[in-house]
Amino acid sequence: MDDVFKALADPTRRAILDALFQRDGQSVQSLCALFPRMTRFGVMKHLALLEEANLVTSRKQGRSKLHHLNPVPIQQVADRWIGKYAQPFTRALVDLQTDLETLTPEETSWPAPVTCIAST
Repeated sequence: MDDVFKALADPTRRAILDALFQRDGQSVQSLCALFPRMTRFGVMKHLALLEEANLVTSRKQGRSKLHHLNPVPIQQVADRWIGKYAQPFTRALVDLQTDLETLTPEETSWPAPVTCIAST
C-alpha cells in the first residue's frame, strides 16, 4: 500500500493516471505527447513506478507496449482509509463542495445579515 501512496503523491503520475482513465491502452509515445516538457525517459520512469504500485499494467501489442489503468489499488486505499472511517461524511462534504463550486453569481448573492440589538 505504501507503493500506491508514493505513486499517487506525484502530480505527474496522477496526470498519467488521468490520461489513462480518459483513454485506456496508450503507448509511451502517446503519453509523451501529453507531457511535452518531459523527456521520453522521464515518462517511462513514471510509468515504471506506477507499474511497481500495480496502478498501471502493460502488455505488448505488436511492436508497441500499451499501458492500462488498474483502479483496484486505488479502490483498496479508499476502502481501507475512507470507507472504514468516514465515507458517508466525506461523500456529503465532497458533494457540498461540488455544489458550492458550481454555483452561478446570481445564486451566491445571499441576503444581508440582520443584527438585532435588544435594549433594556
